[in-house]
Amino acid sequence: MFKNNKLILNGILVFSIISLSIAYFIQYILGHKPCNLCLIERIPYISSIILISLIFIINRFKGIIAWIVLLFFIFGTLISFYHVGIEQGFFSESLLCNLGSSENNLSKEQLLKHLENAPISCKEVTFRFLGVSLATINTIISILLCCIMFKVIKNYGQNK
Repeated sequence: MFKNNKLILNGILVFSIISLSIAYFIQYILGHKPCNLCLIERIPYISSIILISLIFIINRFKGIIAWIVLLFFIFGTLISFYHVGIEQGFFSESLLCNLGSSENNLSKEQLLKHLENAPISCKEVTFRFLGVSLATINTIISILLCCIMFKVIKNYGQNK
């Protein structure tokens, strides 16, 4: 069973690296500035790279680390679902969408500079793939990754 888990975890590791590479490509090469929720949605992928690498490096606590990876992907699913809800108008933007925009009493120069660097609205879809927002795609992928991590954890439980 562990060889099966190793293959699955390697797949998730590679997929996470590719996903982040695509996100950074869209941001820095194509010039689509991400909103705050988009940035938060990257956390599970960064975490999975670190934690899955840790499984392979220390070769201990595999089940516990797998649970932590699963929790990060559950977090990612919830944030992505919330983001899709904001894009579709089901939810209103929250404090997460307005981080960094709380300055008061600005001069004209500061206001212009602030507007240039103002966070993107979480309602605004700046990039679509096949007509679907990246938040929608991430919701589906996050659900699949949760299911895959359940399988990995189940396999670790059967090895005891």
